[in-house]
Amino acid sequence: MTVSFLLYQAMPGGPTEAMRSVILSQSGGSVDIDRLNRMIQLYTNVNPDQPMHVQYFNYASDVILRQDLGTSFFKNEEVTTLIMQRIPWSMFISVYALALGYSLSIFLGVMTAYREKSRFDSTVSSLIIGLNSIPYYIVGVVLIYFLAIQNNYFPTGGRIGSGIAAGYNPEFMLSLVQHAALPAISMGALATSGALAMRGNAIRVLGEDYIRVAQLRGLRETRIATQYLGHNSILPMYTQFMIGIAGVFSSAVIVEEVFAYPGMGLLMFEAVKTQDYPLLMGTLLVFTAISLTAIFIADLTYTLIDPRISVGEE
Repeated sequence: MTVSFLLYQAMPGGPTEAMRSVILSQSGGSVDIDRLNRMIQLYTNVNPDQPMHVQYFNYASDVILRQDLGTSFFKNEEVTTLIMQRIPWSMFISVYALALGYSLSIFLGVMTAYREKSRFDSTVSSLIIGLNSIPYYIVGVVLIYFLAIQNNYFPTGGRIGSGIAAGYNPEFMLSLVQHAALPAISMGALATSGALAMRGNAIRVLGEDYIRVAQLRGLRETRIATQYLGHNSILPMYTQFMIGIAGVFSSAVIVEEVFAYPGMGLLMFEAVKTQDYPLLMGTLLVFTAISLTAIFIADLTYTLIDPRISVGEE
């Protein structure tokens, strides 16, 4: 919040000056200066006549103590209300993307490690490297062209189909999943980079004694790959998975614009285009809070996932 506030204030003219010019242009330059400053303070929680450190203290107090992120200048609604309306949709496609991306990463990582130096290993590893060399939004454009425009398998944008009533009915649920599928696959492409890390972990685990013992006991390869190899290889991926939440949420800003998916990422993109300072600051703070919370939960729960890590004397 501190860094973002200072960066915004350092922009040419600053957000308050930009808002002042917009208000003056809309009113024909006939607004009283005191009333103008009150209008700016109402929207941004910042009084432009005060020193910067006082402005920051007042803004931080409103955010932390009253959860007041200001009022969107162009939408003329409270920023908190706008974010609460959009964030469930962004979380839906983000969780969807994480589930797809990391499930595929874990499976491919274990299989390529178990078949190390085979044609399957080299082919899959090359595909993953190539996929992660392509920007995720390019993947989204390609998916729209081939799966939505050329073949009409999925819709090109939106949250649900037109004329479908919201509710717990099969038609609404199917439309919800269809509209979220392509954005989630595009964002999930970002998470498949974990397959290479999973492969490295699995190769290291393959050298452990308990894997050799399991092989000598004649256990099925599928059981060794899942219960012995996969289970122990996935532990170092847990923190990376929680940190990946930040990457997936940040990718939603561009993906939601590409697919016209009205989530919080699209809201932030609109705030950038319209220079809506309160809305931009509010969405940035929420994105940051989600990322830090995910990493904090990972730190607190890692000992539950891997009991070998302890903080006690023993």
